Amino acid sequence: MDMEFDGFARLLREWRHKRRWSQLDLALTSGVSQRHISFLESARANPSRAMILHLSEALDVPLRTRNQWLVAAGFAPLYRSRTLDDPQMAQVMGAVRMMLGAHEPYPALALDRAWNVLVANHPFEALTALLGRDIWQRVGGDERNLMRLFFHPQGIRSLVTNWAAVGPLLWQRATREAHELAGADMQAVLDELASFQEPEVLWSAMDSALLPVVPFKLAMGEQRIALFAVIATFGTAQDVTTDELRIETLFPADAETEALFRQLPLPPAGSDYLPQ
Repeated sequence: MDMEFDGFARLLREWRHKRRWSQLDLALTSGVSQRHISFLESARANPSRAMILHLSEALDVPLRTRNQWLVAAGFAPLYRSRTLDDPQMAQVMGAVRMMLGAHEPYPALALDRAWNVLVANHPFEALTALLGRDIWQRVGGDERNLMRLFFHPQGIRSLVTNWAAVGPLLWQRATREAHELAGADMQAVLDELASFQEPEVLWSAMDSALLPVVPFKLAMGEQRIALFAVIATFGTAQDVTTDELRIETLFPADAETEALFRQLPLPPAGSDYLPQ
């Protein structure tokens, strides 16, 4: 048995199991016979490059992992991972900045798959400044990470008045993404923060089904802020960095929060949003 193709067989089985599909489910979705899928998963048949790409599309495998599939089967990786300042990313970053700017006066930011803040608009910077100029240093690290902001002992948990509802939802969302998207970076952050958490709180969210969305509510002295998030992704990404970008736009959940952000001074026209 060829060890390279055995590696691909294992990855194919793992991702089918992640999606909770049977071989028949994958066969019906992909148009590939169940018999051939069985042969691929047992390494009795070697996949072509086209077959790898076809099955990974059917299983909605992230582009970073599709490269791993290709390498495991003896092929060169296909998808590049460009930096944000790569000239070929100019149109993508233009779209990101347009979305962030159009959302003002409310906060918006772009995240990678580990919830590191890559780019943010000015209202988001103003919001984090209210939490303290050293907030990112307090929660540990060179990267501005939202999970650390919420779950690190020096983060904002004590300011979130509805933590019993918000904390479990955020933790479960991050855990689900780490599992379903093969997010090793996110899993590393979760492992780092897990020892600080109380499992009985994280896995027992308050019943909030009567609300259309669950906002997170902050109390800073006399100031009260309530926000909820809407998440957007690129639907036709063909680059690993673009595939993993998440745009989070934060909306006021009450009139008090709306008034607060509408009163914030905005920067001069033409000022840019850059990675921090």
